Amino acid sequence: MQTNENIENNETASTSSVARYTELQALVAGMAADFQKFYQDGNKAAGTRVRLAMQELKTFAQTVRNEVQSIKNEGKGEKSESEPAEA
Repeated sequence: MQTNENIENNETASTSSVARYTELQALVAGMAADFQKFYQDGNKAAGTRVRLAMQELKTFAQTVRNEVQSIKNEGKGEKSESEPAEA
């Protein structure tokens, strides 16, 4: 049986995951013009912006990785409390 707290946590996690995915899409979509300017037009300033955007993407990816790991480990802790420890 799910408690109200569990339902709220599930809704929050779902909303958060949608927000993170939307944020990722926006970040990648924002790079498109500079990618085109650099690779097709040879604009060196656009290349600098591409490198900056890729660094931001890397930072964002690391943040998401840490969130996923944290959520995964929280779920693991709940399961291990109900199961006996192995000897």
